[in-house]
Amino acid sequence: MDNLYNDKKAAKCESDLDLRVYTSNLLGQNDELVLHGGGNTSVKTDVDGEEILYVKGSGWDLVSIEAKGFTPVKRDVLLEMAKLDTLSDVEMVRQQRLASIDKYAPNPSVEAILHALIPYKFVDHTHADAIVTISNSVDGDEHIVKLFPNFLIVDYIMPGFELAHKIYEMTKTLDWDSIDGIILHNHGIFTFDNDAKTSYTKMIDAVTKAEDFLDVNAIVDIQHKYVHSDCDIARVVNTMSEYKGHEVHIGINQTPLAAFYASQENLREFASRGVLTPEHIIRTKRVPLIMEDTDLIGGLDRYVAAYKEYFDKYAKDEVMLNPAPNYMIIKNLAVVSFGRTREEAKIIYDIVEHTMLAVLRADKLGGYQSISEADSFAMEYWELEQAKLKK
Repeated sequence: MDNLYNDKKAAKCESDLDLRVYTSNLLGQNDELVLHGGGNTSVKTDVDGEEILYVKGSGWDLVSIEAKGFTPVKRDVLLEMAKLDTLSDVEMVRQQRLASIDKYAPNPSVEAILHALIPYKFVDHTHADAIVTISNSVDGDEHIVKLFPNFLIVDYIMPGFELAHKIYEMTKTLDWDSIDGIILHNHGIFTFDNDAKTSYTKMIDAVTKAEDFLDVNAIVDIQHKYVHSDCDIARVVNTMSEYKGHEVHIGINQTPLAAFYASQENLREFASRGVLTPEHIIRTKRVPLIMEDTDLIGGLDRYVAAYKEYFDKYAKDEVMLNPAPNYMIIKNLAVVSFGRTREEAKIIYDIVEHTMLAVLRADKLGGYQSISEADSFAMEYWELEQAKLKK
């Protein structure tokens, strides 16, 4: 992975926040690090004698974030929040807003408390494909420990307060200088330093190490011949629009990767093993519609029935989202994403594109495995994630 840091451009930055914007944009330029709103960054700085955490605001993309996209929050308040045994999502958001010194700033990232806990000026967090590919493999724990012996390794836990409190408990007696970063299984990676360039470089170096490991141990030979199909796309669009209750836009992926992925044996089981990283589920749902024949209505009805069963199994007081699929895989042919807009269909297209390669590579490491069905439901119906879609 290329290190894009440019000393001359960085030298033009006049403040800590300017540097934070610059290196955040560098991270965002690489879709193998973050996709469509993924990841978050922060910088700690002094404002009138008080330590303030400027953390990525909810709804911003790292590739395009500006200074106004960072929310300034009093770090001492966030540190006290980390010590609490429990904290509801609503209360966390409320307290973080009250701790902000700018009432016009966006809501802070759901990981703001965790950023505050890390005692370094610059903190970078991504959902790097290479890292989550390895951690989402059957032997991911073993591989990650061997590759990153100086990282704090954390088993999957719900993002937000639960994750921050877990790390608070894990690091009470930790010498932070003894670790180079944090890896969250099935989720992503944190790097940090008091220097912006060093924190960014640590991220690039760690991800490069993971990529090198995959290049040796998870080689995927994509071979697939074009298959002619008389698939009626207009029928697909019209039918999906009926099931969604609104006009549907589509993205059709017939790249060699997509066609190869769609040609796998036992396709239904193969392609229904969950998301690459938890935040993807609000875009893609946990599994796609698998079409191995031409009975689109029958396939949709079975998918909807299965989704309702999944919802009933885990729901407490949630209101069910539309149960129709957000993408489908047509056997031996293509992957098709569905969105309310062309942009939304493209977002789902991109996420699935990255997921397909990760699944194929993780299988070379012994097998792909995502977070549990119960954890998937918790993320899909987490009100803080749903708020992202509303924005």
